[in-house]
Amino acid sequence: MGNNRKFFGTDGIRGKVGESPITPEFVLKLGWAIGQVLNREGRNRILIGKDTRISGYMLESALEAGLSAAGMHIRLLGPMPTPGIAYLTRTFHANAGIVVSASHNPFYDNGIKFFSSDGEKLPDEVELAIEAALERPMTTVASDQLGKAKRVDDAAGRYIEFCKSSIPSHLNLDGMKLVVDCAHGATYHIAPSVLQELGAQIHSIGTAPDGLNINQDCGATQPQALQKAVLEQKADMGIALDGDGDRLIMVDHTGDIVDGDELLFLIARARHQALQLRGPVIGTLMSNLGLEQALEREGMTFLRANVGDRYVMELLKRHKGLLGGESSGHLICLDRTTTGDGIISALQVLAICQQEGKSLHDLKQGMQKYPQILRNVRLPKKCDVLSFPAVQQALKAAEAELADKGRVLLRLSGTEPLVRVMVEGENAALVERLVEQLVGVVKEAVD
Repeated sequence: MGNNRKFFGTDGIRGKVGESPITPEFVLKLGWAIGQVLNREGRNRILIGKDTRISGYMLESALEAGLSAAGMHIRLLGPMPTPGIAYLTRTFHANAGIVVSASHNPFYDNGIKFFSSDGEKLPDEVELAIEAALERPMTTVASDQLGKAKRVDDAAGRYIEFCKSSIPSHLNLDGMKLVVDCAHGATYHIAPSVLQELGAQIHSIGTAPDGLNINQDCGATQPQALQKAVLEQKADMGIALDGDGDRLIMVDHTGDIVDGDELLFLIARARHQALQLRGPVIGTLMSNLGLEQALEREGMTFLRANVGDRYVMELLKRHKGLLGGESSGHLICLDRTTTGDGIISALQVLAICQQEGKSLHDLKQGMQKYPQILRNVRLPKKCDVLSFPAVQQALKAAEAELADKGRVLLRLSGTEPLVRVMVEGENAALVERLVEQLVGVVKEAVD
């Protein structure tokens, strides 16, 4: 990503609703700017989908008005998981897909992100062109050239069928008892249907969105409710998705969390054993050292990208790989779809359990995670606290103490005003002490 962007971050444009840039005025102009850039080559169709936060109505309408003013025709998908919008953008042969979502953030945040006609993130040059168009005065095409909007009534059904097609047709989920947590988000009307139609017995939670409860005490970022429900229901496993459906965290029958690193290992090992894996497996700087060691023991190559699915995707393409992901549960299976997809990733894991006749608890034993602690320190304002001498000195001291028995990582979040402090190593007590020390130094430096 270039540093000369005014609005685009690592994953579109995001912020607090009502504060720049997430205002109706800006999003109206953004819709127009997108239309200016993409309305060419005789195609002028854009898809808009959203998650369940209350501000989605306002921002969807603003985008629709701006796009119409630029002469673009709009297809409204309603509440739809981010990866579902990517899929439908491809099948509708649209110029682009627009997602109104702030993913795993609270309801008072929102954002706008984009997919190209191929169902992938927009290329850098298109984002830069949109930013340039935002600097120009807004104009409106002639009245007979204005874009029309139309709702796609069967969007959910189309995506449900696509998800089901991501596992072999001879497999089903008969005999499985599952709990699914949809985080009161965009998968609330889709994930339970996918799993039920494949034969599983389902207990659903997080499927009553009210516009304000998305990601609240539920979903992939807070799986405690899922852990409790799996034990209460005596389920085989649980599936937690985030507000826009691109992240997956699972829970085994004992109530233990199975994170993105472990899920990536299970999928990669199964593909490798079936001779279906191509290229290296891609993780990030945050991926557990245990993942790297487990993959290498199985004869697979592991590479680390910068944190963010955009960078995982870049490395996958560069090395012609198929599988990548983040500890947070954003998994990319390019042999099944074009972007991170929580439902499709979950189906890959469920298919492996059925094919091998083993529980998730047993399958994950092939990878032993190093103790790892991640703490977030909120910043009062955006500043490069990591360059402060006291922080640099504390970082070097922690790395020296761990030597080759662990890793330390301090990084600024790409989507929130946070510093993420991560320490991992063989000795859990040492990891805990070092992370507390570093958090203390960062807080003191910020104050």
